Amino acid sequence: MPPEMVSASGSVPSREIPRPNDVFDPVARGLDLIGDRWTLVLVRHLLSGPRGFQELRSRTGITPRVLSSRLRQLASQGLVESVAQGSRSLYAVTARGRTLEPIIAAVARWWVAHAMEEHVDAVGPFTETSAQSVLESLPFLLREERVRGVDLTFEIRLEGQGGGVWAVRIVDGSCRVERGFAEHADVRYTAEARVWCAVATGFLDAREAYRKGLFNKDGGPAALDHYFHQIPHPGSPGAEPAPDGSGSEDQPRREP
Repeated sequence: MPPEMVSASGSVPSREIPRPNDVFDPVARGLDLIGDRWTLVLVRHLLSGPRGFQELRSRTGITPRVLSSRLRQLASQGLVESVAQGSRSLYAVTARGRTLEPIIAAVARWWVAHAMEEHVDAVGPFTETSAQSVLESLPFLLREERVRGVDLTFEIRLEGQGGGVWAVRIVDGSCRVERGFAEHADVRYTAEARVWCAVATGFLDAREAYRKGLFNKDGGPAALDHYFHQIPHPGSPGAEPAPDGSGSEDQPRREP
């Protein structure tokens, strides 16, 4: 700030207060570009590959009018582009858009660590979520202090509506989730998609589900809930898992 704008007492006269756009503030300027709620959300869903308009709607719940507007805005900012895939027109993230990936991850991990439980207390549990939503969010739910030096692969086989097969790979502090079978899975879960989702979001106790034969676990003793933060649900058991992640079927834990 020029010295002439500061009074002898060190204060700034109100008539000299600058307009926000005249102030050099990288945080404010960055938010001018990506501060809209849907910008990072839509880029997040495009980071794993091009998607169609309806698929983006089903993943986000955004209305058609708002989605059309936001996609046009993202395209004008050079963050998203239209691509052809056969006869389909899809949306894809650009190289510039891909640079937002660490920001998206940081926002997600901050919310998980510092605000997720507050959201549930104020708004309620995630009753409309899907197994796909939970699985694709696992990299943001990673307990980083527990995965250093870990090399472990889970395979999740889900049947029924919203089902599919996912491979969840943890390698030395990072996690990657991909559609498809795991070539060498250390642990394999099999369940109805609605059951797995109920366990993951705390509506159903994992021990109870296992005893009723609602899901199966094969392989080693490692358990997902040891390596990932659990989605809270008011009134759920929420017992802390064993330090080594073992005994998932013998203890009352909210394990997805």
